Amino acid sequence: MPDNDNGTTAGGTAASGSGAVGGVWCDRCGEPAGTGTHEACRVARTLEPPRYCPSCRRRMKVQVLPTGWRATCVEHGALTS
Repeated sequence: MPDNDNGTTAGGTAASGSGAVGGVWCDRCGEPAGTGTHEACRVARTLEPPRYCPSCRRRMKVQVLPTGWRATCVEHGALTS
C-alpha cells in the first residue's frame, strides 16, 4: 500500500521519528514549516512527541507509553515512535 500524505507508512508508523518540520506544518508548534528555523522545535522533539499533524495542523491526540508514544490525527491517522 502507498504511503500516506503525513509521512507515515500504510501501517501507521512514522517514517522519521523526530523530524519537527517534515510536512507543511511544524508538528510541535503548529506554525508553517517554511517560516523560521524551528531549531527549538527540533531540540524539543528529541524528548517529546508531536502535538500537531504536519499535514493539516490539527491538534493530535497523544498517548505517552513506557516504550515511546502514539499520536493520532483524526484526518491522517497515527504516528508512533
